[in-house]
Amino acid sequence: MSLASISVALCTHNGERFIREQVRSICLQSLPPREIVLSDDESRDRCVEAAGETVAECLRERPGLAIEVRVLRNSPALRVTKNFEQAVRACTHEFVALCDQDDVWHPERLARMMAEFERRPDLLLLHTDARLVDAAGRDKGGSLFHALEVQRSELERIHGGMAFDVFLRRNLVTGATTVFRRLPMVSALPFPVEWVHDEWLAIVAAATGGVDAIEDCLIDYRQHESNQIGARRDSFMGKVRKALASRGDTHVKRAIKAEILLERLLELGDRVSPVIVEKVRSKIEHQRFRAALPASRLARCVPVLREAMTGRYEKFGRGVRGVVRDLFESV
Repeated sequence: MSLASISVALCTHNGERFIREQVRSICLQSLPPREIVLSDDESRDRCVEAAGETVAECLRERPGLAIEVRVLRNSPALRVTKNFEQAVRACTHEFVALCDQDDVWHPERLARMMAEFERRPDLLLLHTDARLVDAAGRDKGGSLFHALEVQRSELERIHGGMAFDVFLRRNLVTGATTVFRRLPMVSALPFPVEWVHDEWLAIVAAATGGVDAIEDCLIDYRQHESNQIGARRDSFMGKVRKALASRGDTHVKRAIKAEILLERLLELGDRVSPVIVEKVRSKIEHQRFRAALPASRLARCVPVLREAMTGRYEKFGRGVRGVVRDLFESV
């Protein structure tokens, strides 16, 4: 049995309920990792102990299996983004697989993904679809990409080397499905708290190298009442309610995130194309425009339609859906 040069960055918080099944699925991969870095956010249950016991069980079951486990305990809790940053920093192998505490990896997950990395030296980050299951592990009859309403055109652009353009519109990368090359992605550290760890890693990787997606489901992505970040497809009425709801500070926050991204990309110098930098500047202008729209719906009509004619609603948002929201949402 060969070992891949993979570290697993596993973040936990009161995860005893599902952690054994997840850890077994990691250890019993057809191509196992070399280490699990478990970063625990102030758990009050036996989550950490259960994880260690499960690894020990797997090592007894599979002679020759060697997986080092390192545990980091946080008090106070770091929260999701910084907890994953800590786990990633502590990883020592060539590749890092991000891991939630409550999912289940399919047996060939790492083998499938590592084959892609071996075939494509330019690939920095790879993510996949996932099967949605309930708390008991029963198939919910859908996939993560379906819940995110991933379009064929978006996948084709990612496959064609245009992932950065896709991610400027919206994030499609879920950390639980992601593997990346560790050393080239040091440039993504530290993770800004304004971003979720997976979307930040994805867009920095897309700005500096290759990103792609495997359209097959390689994990079971568990949906339950305690998910910190889940996957649910909005109904038609849900979309209508969003379109009419108050925007709050949504666009202000998006502008700030884009500004943070621009600052990091400028720090990377020649690693980032000037074309990409200009796209981020244009994204910032678009988000500032949306944040500054007047309260009166009538007064928004002309400026929104002018902005629509620039094409930036399509480049940096959901196209017509964004136009409709800006025309009708409350402020």
